[in-house]
Amino acid sequence: MSTRSPAGNAPPASPDRQRRRVLFLCTHNSARSQMAEAWLRHLAAGQIEAHSAGTQATAVRPLAIRAMAEVGIDITHQESKTLDRYLGQLFDLVITVCDEANEACPVFPEARERRHWSLPDPSRATGSEEQQLAAYRAVRDTLRARIERELLPHLLT
Repeated sequence: MSTRSPAGNAPPASPDRQRRRVLFLCTHNSARSQMAEAWLRHLAAGQIEAHSAGTQATAVRPLAIRAMAEVGIDITHQESKTLDRYLGQLFDLVITVCDEANEACPVFPEARERRHWSLPDPSRATGSEEQQLAAYRAVRDTLRARIERELLPHLLT
């Protein structure tokens, strides 16, 4: 008898199964992937191990920090990391959140699944600070919706 679900998803979680691991990748690991990591950690309430990295590391963008703070999530202590830190590690799911990272993303042979979410880069927004912040909010809200709709039902089963 197969332990796979009818939809072909991962086997149901058992009490002794380790938490599932998800890695979000972006170019600079400064906004989209950082917000995704924080959202998944928050929404999964410790049931999923969330990580993020970039093809290049920079710093977490202040407007990303501010956008997340508006919804009560503090990412001031998160740091920008390169994906080298995670090569060779096991992940249930690797998600690229920008087109450049999707093209540059290495193969994660131990990843059970790989997805791509094409999200606009809020750091490229122009205009006033409020207009730029609106771009971060839009990405923040899109990430939350996708995590709630696409990841939590799949990973918490």
